[in-house]
Amino acid sequence: MTDAYYDDDNFTDEFSTDQDITLGVWSTLLRFALRYPVDLVFLGLSAVVVGIAEISFPLVTRAVIDDAAALGLELDLSGYAFLYAGLCIALGVSVVGFLWFGGKLRSHMSHDIRAAGFENLQRLSFAYYDQRPVGWLMARMTSDCERLSNIMAWGILDLFWSFTIMLGIAGAMLIMEPLLGCIILISLPALAWVSRYFQARILKSAREVRQTNSRITGAYNENIMGVLTSKVFVKEADNLNKFGQLTDRMHAASITNAVQAAVYLPIVLTLSALATGIALIVGGIESAWGIISTGTLIAFLTYTRHFFEPIEQLAHWFAEMQMAQASAERVVSLIHATPDIQDSDQVLSRLATTHPEPLAEDGYSRTINTLTFCNVGFAYLTGQPVLENINLEIKRGQSVAVVGATGGGKTTLASLAARFYEPTSGEIYLDGVDYRERGLNFLQSNLGVVLQSSHLFAGSIFDNIRYGRLSADPQDVMIAARQAGAHEVIEAMSEGYDTLIGEGGTSLSAGQKQLISFARALLADPQILIMDEATSSVDTVTEARIEQGLRVLLKDRISIIIAHRLSTIRHASKIIVIDQGKIIEEGDHDALIALKGRYYQLYQQQSLSNLWQIST
Repeated sequence: MTDAYYDDDNFTDEFSTDQDITLGVWSTLLRFALRYPVDLVFLGLSAVVVGIAEISFPLVTRAVIDDAAALGLELDLSGYAFLYAGLCIALGVSVVGFLWFGGKLRSHMSHDIRAAGFENLQRLSFAYYDQRPVGWLMARMTSDCERLSNIMAWGILDLFWSFTIMLGIAGAMLIMEPLLGCIILISLPALAWVSRYFQARILKSAREVRQTNSRITGAYNENIMGVLTSKVFVKEADNLNKFGQLTDRMHAASITNAVQAAVYLPIVLTLSALATGIALIVGGIESAWGIISTGTLIAFLTYTRHFFEPIEQLAHWFAEMQMAQASAERVVSLIHATPDIQDSDQVLSRLATTHPEPLAEDGYSRTINTLTFCNVGFAYLTGQPVLENINLEIKRGQSVAVVGATGGGKTTLASLAARFYEPTSGEIYLDGVDYRERGLNFLQSNLGVVLQSSHLFAGSIFDNIRYGRLSADPQDVMIAARQAGAHEVIEAMSEGYDTLIGEGGTSLSAGQKQLISFARALLADPQILIMDEATSSVDTVTEARIEQGLRVLLKDRISIIIAHRLSTIRHASKIIVIDQGKIIEEGDHDALIALKGRYYQLYQQQSLSNLWQIST
């Protein structure tokens, strides 16, 4: 098990815990809410009506008290009763409304944020996944998205309600008694300073919580995926110790964050209580002197209590927003991540126009006749060259085998041909046109890849083969399986093509998985085929079946075959030997054997090894 999820030296999150809060990520997320203007408008209206109703109750109470003091028993309360009843009905309907529309908006946003993140994940280049663990991505798509949808939906509600209450009450207090109103409002600068003071601290600890949570999710994923390796090497205790370090770090950060939020809210309550106490003292004196009526004093004290309720609610929401800011940064960065490999503006402009047959969607011929490497070089982010000055031409109907020592650059060459990565120097041409001038979708939709350990999805064998061409009918699937030599193996299973396999094809042997992968590639009918150690992990019987399918699979295609078993590539049109990123030998099998160079040495070593295995 690697330590990539545990050690900051191996994996660094994009965001420092010391960054200031930014509004850019929230404006991005707000656009998800603006997709549902009807729900948003009714949510806002419900909150505003609730605020107006709550503001109106003290005014009605004030009028009742003052009229009762002036009229005594002659006061007719029926009008006030109807007014109270109307306000209660409006309040009840509005509360139901904001719960209904708030819940809808939260569900819509959660769905859309996840969909946008997953959609962008499909577009991102392989280099993006090279840098980020699976669990780190899972945390963003699950807990982070859920947190954001909650804070946005209910936060919008709180904002509408709070500002309606605060503006209405502030206006009413200043009109009724300016001095008392100013006493209450003078506490706002102190509240603003307290909020600013706690903002950076709560945000820092919240970021620490979210970063550690991502690593914990990654650790879960890595432990589950690597459980067999962990048990074989008896690393359970070591894994538990490292996981314990992560959970301890998560615990400490969570406690710090909770304490900061717990201290922040009581300070807000204390300031509001002080302002209310001062208002009560001054208002009581004014009432005793006859400056204000008893009804006005009672209404004012009610307003004082209600005025600080939205502030307390905003303070709580503000603390939540600090913690959600960390989630927002991660989700927005995922949604806005730009693929390293993508079509240029010129290609996109050309793709926007339609072309008649026989042109492909990118404006060139649908048929790929030659794939040419011209002085191609490549280096990963480390800057260390992996390939240098690669010159190679592969014509339709030819198969080129790539051999050499591990780490020599064989797989990188195949990845460049597939445009999973692009050359850092030199060019790769399709029929004389730089493949960066062709549509990326056109190239990769005409590409077939069979790996040493091809991935199979949870589901039936039939569905896994049809993944190569989803429009294929059952007959096409069976024909592809027969051509790949997989039909008899599949028919021997309990449910045949309907046999269900676990995630990754765990219920199948390595050979069975490879046969299904070959059938899937055949069904896709690619113009460019890449096979990376496709037969290295299977037995000789299965290899014979695969070779049967290979004859069909390689026919009339541009094929690149990476192999350690040299016996499987003897009939390749051309064999190139790569060593330390350079082509050192090139030719067919007989020519390279006659050359008695590196390929000859490798072939002799494997022949002697096979003889030794047979003799033992």
